[in-house]
Amino acid sequence: MRLGAAFAADLLLAGCQASPEEPSGARPLPPGPAAGQPYLAVARGADPAALTRAAVERLGGMRRFVSQGDTVVVKPNICVDYHPPEYAATTNPEVVAELVRMCLAAGAARVRVMDMPFGGTPESAYQVSGIAAAVAAAGGTMVQMSPLAFVETAIPAGRDLSAWKVYSEALSADVLINVPIAKHHSLARLSLGGKNLMGVIADPGKFHARLGQRVADLLSLVRPTLTVVDAYRILVAHGPTGGSLNDVQLAQTVIASHDTVAADACAATLFGLTGADVAYVKAAAEMGLGTLDLASVAIEEIEV
Repeated sequence: MRLGAAFAADLLLAGCQASPEEPSGARPLPPGPAAGQPYLAVARGADPAALTRAAVERLGGMRRFVSQGDTVVVKPNICVDYHPPEYAATTNPEVVAELVRMCLAAGAARVRVMDMPFGGTPESAYQVSGIAAAVAAAGGTMVQMSPLAFVETAIPAGRDLSAWKVYSEALSADVLINVPIAKHHSLARLSLGGKNLMGVIADPGKFHARLGQRVADLLSLVRPTLTVVDAYRILVAHGPTGGSLNDVQLAQTVIASHDTVAADACAATLFGLTGADVAYVKAAAEMGLGTLDLASVAIEEIEV
């Protein structure tokens, strides 16, 4: 792999992989790899859509995750309406659109894309990010998340949280695809797959006390079917909102796995870190929600 010294350090971590018990009320466990399928795929190249397709295809294709007639929720990071996608604060629209196309081709009955921005209105953020236009062209539907649809929900496996208001459709959809952009975060150190799930909760500003454990607790409930990390452009400073192209690096990478923890651990290496350096990634691994031990799993790299 070309993930540098930080990746090598991840390989030395003790095995954190576990098969978590399925707490009542949580989303079902995502489908693990079949024989011959990699645990995690890393695609690199110049075309974000092609990278996305290649990574998911290498995992077994979208039909591994989406069945005929499924309802699908795609959750990108559309946190603000301050900047277009070149500033790497929001998920690349080409990555999101390709996932929508793949879900529909796999037989999904409908694919809805949503987030709850903290800067600007949803309508404005969806437009400025480029995601609204890309999703419409791909055949998906943008949804503005209604405050009335956040429901107090028990978190049976939580260590810090016992309940929180969670967007009901994130739990009830047949398939939840988590599509974070990999970026610096002033409080969490990095915003990756686990952190991206804060977009499906009410009152995220109140969530930041003991943030690492709370994000892990949330992951124990809102378990994505598939996590696809957009690292085509990465924001390396002044996150999560950025604002300067000097803080953006062109990594031209997409990472995909059914295991959000492993995907996040892999993405952390792009910043010279390990998964254990990010509190919520480490906490999730300690809860048995995924693995930090990248040496213990099959990782396939693809040049596109």
